[in-house]
Amino acid sequence: MPDTQSNTLLDIRNLKTWFKTDDGLVQAVDGVDLHIDRGETLGVVGESGCGKTVTARSVLKLIDMPPGRFEDGQILWKGRDLIPLDQAEMNKIRAREIAIVFQEPMTSLNPVYTVGQQIAEVIALHQKLSPKQAMAGAAEMLRLVNIPNPQRRVHDYPHQFSGGMRQRVMIAMALSCQPQLLIADEPTTALDVTIQAQILELMQEMKEKFGMAIMLITHAMGVVAETCQRVTVMYAGKVVEEATVEALFATPRHPYTQGLIRSIPRIDRANEKKRLEAIAGTVPSLLNPAPGCRFAQRCRFATEACTREMPPLKEAAPGHFVRCIL
Repeated sequence: MPDTQSNTLLDIRNLKTWFKTDDGLVQAVDGVDLHIDRGETLGVVGESGCGKTVTARSVLKLIDMPPGRFEDGQILWKGRDLIPLDQAEMNKIRAREIAIVFQEPMTSLNPVYTVGQQIAEVIALHQKLSPKQAMAGAAEMLRLVNIPNPQRRVHDYPHQFSGGMRQRVMIAMALSCQPQLLIADEPTTALDVTIQAQILELMQEMKEKFGMAIMLITHAMGVVAETCQRVTVMYAGKVVEEATVEALFATPRHPYTQGLIRSIPRIDRANEKKRLEAIAGTVPSLLNPAPGCRFAQRCRFATEACTREMPPLKEAAPGHFVRCIL
């Protein structure tokens, strides 16, 4: 039975989402554990190719199967495992209970329908309203996300909106059924700094208005510091560190996390004119990955022991978990 009393909304346990290719199995998400509590914002960070988006899409079962498949694990939503559910049961949860904002709004919005029609479709599906009532609801959602002249702009098409406004439309669509969890997959990518700040502020306002939790997927550590309460750091399909924002930035324990933080531009060191540090190398292939720590080839502290077996995720301090033998 679903656990309605627990403070935990989403509890992912040992999730393995793999993809079958002509060359073999790609272990895109390989044993991920994370949880999100009611009303909190969890940041999921890491470079491109670390499994962040696949984890998010796995929650809503938006993975093409085949080639994708759930090799192992559970995705517990309020105590109920989502993996065994069929499409009809998942459709009752999508948008109504868990919503997602995708990375690129121009490709996520249908260019041949007005934004009002696309938002109204979600509202009508889940709230059983008439087309007229649903369109009125769409206009109200545009007003909530601060789009001027919402009564008129519901009749406009996606190409008539700027990038920042399209992202506001996506947020309006995601929040149209007042979900308990919003998954935001790099919602500020390709937006200029001013618009990024506006979108992050809007998400915070909507979080407070609807009392929802947010899973914020990003590679920008500065965004995490500004908006999140806890952080999960992913690398090559695995969680390598998890802590509160304060603990992670004060005492990052995994060499990968340390590298991510060192790469952030510091305004208080602008006069030093030093080059930003970069993490050498790239994320390894997840096709039959080598044994041992997957960061070992890029780690300046790596020893021979690091290449023999995968270190477990251990609690190094209260609430601070790290996957590193050091």
